This record gives sequence, structure tokens and C-alpha cells, in this order.
Amino acid sequence: MLTESPVLDADAVRREAGRRRTFAVISHPDAGKSTLTEALALLASAIQNAGVTHGKSSRHATVSDWMGIEQDRGISISSAALQLTYRDTILNVVDTPGHADFSEDTYRVLAAVDSAVMLIDAAKGFEPQTVKLLAVCKARNIPIITVINKWDRPGLDALGLIDDVGERTGMTPVPLTWPAGIAGDFKGLLDLRAERAIALEAVEAGAQAADETDVDIDALDPRDAGAWLEAREESGLVEASNGSFDREEFEAARQTPVLFAAAAKNFGVSQLLDILVDVAPSPSPRPSKEDEPRPIEAPLSGFVFKVQAGQDSAHRDHIAYLRICSGTFERGMVITNQRTGKPFATKYAHRVLGRSREVVDTAWPGDVVGLVNATSLRVGDSLFAEQPVQFPDIPRFSPELFAVARAKDPGRYKQFRRGIEQLEHEGVVQVLRSDLRGDQAPVLAAVGALQFEVAAERLGTEFNAPTSLDHLSYSLAMRVSPESQGVPETFRGGEIMFRSDGEIVAVFGDKWKVGHFKKDYPDVVLEAIGAAVDQ
Repeated sequence: MLTESPVLDADAVRREAGRRRTFAVISHPDAGKSTLTEALALLASAIQNAGVTHGKSSRHATVSDWMGIEQDRGISISSAALQLTYRDTILNVVDTPGHADFSEDTYRVLAAVDSAVMLIDAAKGFEPQTVKLLAVCKARNIPIITVINKWDRPGLDALGLIDDVGERTGMTPVPLTWPAGIAGDFKGLLDLRAERAIALEAVEAGAQAADETDVDIDALDPRDAGAWLEAREESGLVEASNGSFDREEFEAARQTPVLFAAAAKNFGVSQLLDILVDVAPSPSPRPSKEDEPRPIEAPLSGFVFKVQAGQDSAHRDHIAYLRICSGTFERGMVITNQRTGKPFATKYAHRVLGRSREVVDTAWPGDVVGLVNATSLRVGDSLFAEQPVQFPDIPRFSPELFAVARAKDPGRYKQFRRGIEQLEHEGVVQVLRSDLRGDQAPVLAAVGALQFEVAAERLGTEFNAPTSLDHLSYSLAMRVSPESQGVPETFRGGEIMFRSDGEIVAVFGDKWKVGHFKKDYPDVVLEAIGAAVDQ
């Protein structure tokens, strides 16, 4: 039975919101995002064993990576939303795509979180994708916790990495843990907040929580104390230079706490959990499109930041991920889609962990709810009960790669078309159509080449519609303003195409072709599409 919105208990909403920490894990590919996510789940008792996709036979596939291509390659290309409970605090962990070709999906995720955990590979330091994601976080003023990962492997100098964090982020790095032993010889940690020295030992190659043993450095034999004394000295130097942790500076994204870890062995992960609970921000009033923040205790509101299908091939399921911004969500309540003005019944609401899921009866600000069979919802949709609200749009990325998609078997065209519509709906690729080619040969537009590979694989496996892709020589796209006059059907060096939302898009071989177009068609106004890829 469907219900109207629940009676609002403002004190309960504020109390439950205060227990939430909603954050993304970001980094360059192969820095250990999915491994860290599983380590967090393990220590929060959400799973019994941790595993890595490239791990030993005693460890299983990473549960947050559910897509076949993810498990085959050991990368994350779809976001997983996990909810963990630790010390009576609810941690909503959004694991972002690790591959640079899926920057647009990561951008959507970063619209839905209150903080970020930025992983840095101890051996490689800052890498290009990390820099891009950092820029998006900075643009959104998202507080960042920095984790220098893989300290169990040979890597760079700890003091040098701290300096690099400061230079690259523009924030003051303040270590809250410090490693005993150089990279590749990880003996333990100084927990600087708790003033503890902790020796660490992996259990079952990291499939279980690490053993932690307190160390009295001053009581050690001088032959065993060297690494610990050096850690104490180095951490003291950084504190003297950069100062102590200041929560207000952290929440203003001017300071970043730094931790050292080896997520594959669960070293340093319990300290990260404690820091997330103690200092990461809880949900706060979220600005609406009119720049008026929606109070936490206002009636239910939220926005869709991701749409995903195909997680359960037997049921052709379709899940819209809703970030709750205010009020109380109760399964079965009727809410309104701001874009369409139509009511939406939340009969099927799940919490998703990889392929597994559980029913959600109640959710609070900061929580992520998977609305099942929500075929009418789109990325960026604002949903509300009682008081209308529209949250800011999530910008698209401007595509740089284009390919014509065709069904290899004309008899499978119906399945092909349904698959193309689904991929467009999810935002896996942008789909453009042109009068030149017709509906049977849509143009897929992407930020990175792997998006094409994922699209083709899903068309073949989920929709039984094997697809060929013919790459085009275009390299940029611009939106044609609706006020434009005299838009040509064709032109030299490019094409006019259409998106299903009614937008007219002009695609070009290079920036010089744009200049020629503007000269030839002065009454056509071109505008940039959404967010730049290099943000």
C-alpha cells in the first residue's frame, strides 16, 4: 500500500543526519579504490572476507565491482554505493569509477557526497586522473582526506609525498598517522591523534582485519627502535611546519588530513574509519537552483545522481540512485519528480552492495537509496515531498570521441534500439542522431574509448544485439543555442546532430572547423557543453 509523506520529526532528522558520513573514494586507476572500499566494509563487519580482483586464490573478486568487464580487468567503471555502520555512525561510501574514460560518471558521484577520500599511490605520487578529480573537488569545495596507499610496497619518501600533497592540492597537509619504516618496509603506524604506536601484522594475506599491537617505543631495544624513532622525528617536523589539525580549516577545504595505509593488508584502515567518524562532515543544507539551501529538517527531497541497469540480468532491473538531501524517506511514500511534475511511487527501494541488495524501509539525509524499476527517472532529477525544490543540474562532459553504432544482425534491430535507449538513459555514453544517418545508425559520443567498449559489450550480452562501431574523425562538440537562426542541415567539416532531450549539437573535426562554421553561419550561436574534461 502506498503512503503519503511521513509526519516529520525535525529532531529525529537532525539526529540521524548527524550520524551520517557520505563520501566518495577517488584516485587514479589502480591506486586501490575498490580494495580500500572492501577493507572499510570488512572492518565495519559488512563482509566476512576482503578480496582484490587481481589477488591470490585465497581471496575473491571485489564485491563492489559487479560488471564482468570490471572483474576481468581489475578496474572499476561503474559506481558502487555501500552503506556501513561503524561506532554507531552510518558511512555511505560511493566508490567512483577508476578509469579516466568514465570521468563523467565520477563527476556525477562528486555531486552527491559531503567529502572525499583521495588515494595516492606511494610509489607514483600524484597522477593525471587524481589531479582532474582533485580539481572537481576543489571547484565544489569538497573536504578531502588524503590517504597515501600501498606503503607495503617500495615507494617514494614520506616527507617528499607530504610536500607534494601541499603543492598539488593547495591545501595544508596535516598527518594524522605516520608510517614506521620506509615504503616497502611497513612496520607499523604512529596514530598521532591517539598518541599511540601500533605494530601491524597481516592476517590471511589481508582477507581479515590486521592484528594491531601497541608498541612502547621508549622501552624498545635500540636496535629495534630506529624506524619508530625516525617516524616520531619526521612527524614532529611536519607538525612544526604545518601545524595541528583544525576542523574548520578541513571543512573549508583549506587543510587536508593525511594518513598512510596499505589497504590490501588492512593496514591503517581502522584509523581511517575513526577519522571518518570523528572529523568527516555530516550532511548540511544543500543549495537549490535558486541558491536557497534546503534545510536538513525540511520535508523529503533528494536528487538522482546515477542510473544503472543490468546488475541482475535475470530481471532486467533498472536502479536510480537517489541521494537524500532532507527529511525522512519511507518506502512506499509518493514523491514528485520536479522535471515532469508527475508523482512517483517508491514501492521498491533497495540498498545495493555489488550484486546483492536489501530492502530499505527508511532513509535519512546523506543516505543513498536505490529506486528499483524507476524507468521514468533521469540523472539530475530532483524529487521532493510537499515542498517543491530543484537542485542544481549535474553538467555533462563535452565528448571528444564519436562512433556510428549499427546492429550486426538487422533482425535484432528492436533489441539494438532498446539497448541504445538504455545506455543513453544511464549516461554510459551520449547518444546523438542525425538526419544524414537515420535512427538505425545512432552516433555514440564519449569522453574515453573504454566507454565504447563497455557500450558494445553490454549491447551484445544484455540485449543480445551484437554491434559494430565505425569511428568518426570528429573531436569536439558544441551546443547550438535554441535562439539560433538558419541552422544548416549539413556543413563543411562537421555535422548537425540531435539529442533525445531536444538539444541540437554541432560536431567538428577540430577547433579550426568551428571558426569556419562561425564565419559561414553568423546567426548560429554555439555554446560549450557542460563541464570541460580537464577540470
